[in-house]
Amino acid sequence: MNPSKQQTSTPADPAGAPADAGTVTLLPYKTDAPAFLKACHLTANSSARANARIRVRTWLTMGRWAGNVDQASRVAGELVDNAVSHGMPFPGVDGLVVTLRVFAFADTGDLAIEVDDALASFLKFAEVANQSGEARRNVTGLWWVAHYRGRLSWDVKRDVTHTVIGKTVQALLPQTWGGAA
Repeated sequence: MNPSKQQTSTPADPAGAPADAGTVTLLPYKTDAPAFLKACHLTANSSARANARIRVRTWLTMGRWAGNVDQASRVAGELVDNAVSHGMPFPGVDGLVVTLRVFAFADTGDLAIEVDDALASFLKFAEVANQSGEARRNVTGLWWVAHYRGRLSWDVKRDVTHTVIGKTVQALLPQTWGGAA
């Protein structure tokens, strides 16, 4: 797995104009087939966070992931809630949706949780991604990634014609507390 590299440039939108200012962190390069991969579309409503947590808890238990399932399901719920609240859901057959994907790297057991939405920017990404995981009073949703020693990254999402159609936000969680994702 190649480590992420931070860039200070922003991706361009389909019209060629730069996206809103922010930092893009490339998603980790996937070299091998994952130990398991699960994905679904979630309706973008007030139940999306809870639905994500239930699905991820079930998937990780069935996939026998050796990491902390409760922590991973919390992070998945926060990523989904962030996409619903601050992103732009995709139009779906039954309304607006975001895509949730979960996979474990076969070589390390680390877990990747990805959420796609149709907004091709992530404002204040550097501020969110560089939060301390130290306990504090008022925590925001994506603070949990740092608290569980994970790493947050994002990149633009492109369709088959390479047109920018949104973004993918990824949380990479270590399988063990001793590891670093």
